[in-house]
Amino acid sequence: MENYFNYFTEIEECYRRCRNTPTLLSTLDWALIESWKEAGISLEAVLLGIERAFERFRVRPRKIQRINSLAYCSQQVLSAAQEISAAASGASKSATRQVQEREAVAPFAAEEILNYLNRNATALEETARQSREGGQAVLAEDLSSASAALREATTCGSGDAAPDLEELERHMTALEEKVTASLTRASAVDLLTRFRREIESGLAPYRRKMTGAQIESLERQFLKKRLFEHYRVPRLSLFYL
Repeated sequence: MENYFNYFTEIEECYRRCRNTPTLLSTLDWALIESWKEAGISLEAVLLGIERAFERFRVRPRKIQRINSLAYCSQQVLSAAQEISAAASGASKSATRQVQEREAVAPFAAEEILNYLNRNATALEETARQSREGGQAVLAEDLSSASAALREATTCGSGDAAPDLEELERHMTALEEKVTASLTRASAVDLLTRFRREIESGLAPYRRKMTGAQIESLERQFLKKRLFEHYRVPRLSLFYL
């Protein structure tokens, strides 16, 4: 858990282990994980919440055969996050320093990061070409601009010094948001409506387990994920490295 960028894979593995199946996470599940990340919920809290949700499920009268979505765990994840936050407020300075020292260990080699950025830049250039050929000139220009920004980032990080991962991740997050806005503008109303119907259908059984802020964040992340999949645009965050 020391590796901050294991957020997605650790959660996926925990869910599979608790469910005791090799199940694949759904688009809704991935969007929910992103909403937890966006909200700043720690990996520790998410894993604890998932485990608690399954423990409670096992001892309750069986009303459903199996937990079929991470959304079932959302209330326990929030509770665990609140507990951990309260406990952390009383942590000693030495404990805080130890955590900071562990997090300071670089999770990726500089070469890995550069290859990742270049790979994504190439993918964006290809999607821009296809968009241009499909008559979406504005989208093509936006994607080309994003690709150029990635190429620039590789140039800035090509020196001997290790890249500042926090700063780079902030840059990638901002770039992702710009690309999301471009994809949304380029999408037909029918396509956006279909995606919103998907999220409504997926969320229906779990809405009462979530707060309004959770639902709003999840809807936003779900739409982003479906847009990136539809246009075959790579995710840019270092979480996907």
